Amino acid sequence: MHKSRDQRPGRATKVDDVSPPSWLLTLLEAPRALTEATALIPMHPLLSSLAPGDGHAVMTLPGFLATDRSMRVMRQYMRRWGYDAQRWELGRNVGLTWQRDLEKLLDERLELLFEETGGKISLVGWSLGGLFAREMARRNPQFVRTVITLGSPVGDPVATNVWRLYEFVSGMSLQDQDIRRRIDKLHEPIPDVPVTAIYSKTDAIVSWKIAKVPPGENVENIGINMSHFGMGFNPTVFFALADRLRQAEGEWAPFEISGLRKLFYH
Repeated sequence: MHKSRDQRPGRATKVDDVSPPSWLLTLLEAPRALTEATALIPMHPLLSSLAPGDGHAVMTLPGFLATDRSMRVMRQYMRRWGYDAQRWELGRNVGLTWQRDLEKLLDERLELLFEETGGKISLVGWSLGGLFAREMARRNPQFVRTVITLGSPVGDPVATNVWRLYEFVSGMSLQDQDIRRRIDKLHEPIPDVPVTAIYSKTDAIVSWKIAKVPPGENVENIGINMSHFGMGFNPTVFFALADRLRQAEGEWAPFEISGLRKLFYH
């Protein structure tokens, strides 16, 4: 995605015809997320009884300013389904900074898991964590089984409601030439690695239009109406995760949306 150099982000004009979600929707994020998390209680027996997987390792990557604790519940369910759920173990996700080479640390963590488990790793990333997961797979396709993103800004980050905060925390400008080149390449396909992008049209943090990935081989988008902060606790997300992770390596097929599933997915 490209815009002229003299256009500054964040003004009233749209960026590439994509605007951030409305602030009114953002004000409803917390109560919506709480409702989704509460729904796990009645859905727990169903989710716990889902068919087990093959036990391969799954690495979770938290969103911006979040830590491994934010995806703890998700990992607990993955372990119930028989997977070797692993943390990213890199502390709080403050994005790319000048202080540390995050991408190198991620690649080292991925290769270590590959060597320890003896098999390819599935990557599940929430928000910014999903963007990092995609780029990890691009750099290391030989170690990655599949990538699943949850509300991840796979496009111009100005179409989010946190880009200014990201610049402040990371100390990096989104107008930096290297960052712009990276953003422009985000939609490029990742050969030999299936990608599932889970997005929400009611996401109040990341525009759903940049949370989807372009059509391609072994690529899919799954729409679920939910909050951004509730993605790590939403039973509908967990059901889709279990379905995607259960696929045999090398036998990827799109998520089937038919029958009753049409009530929850699009």
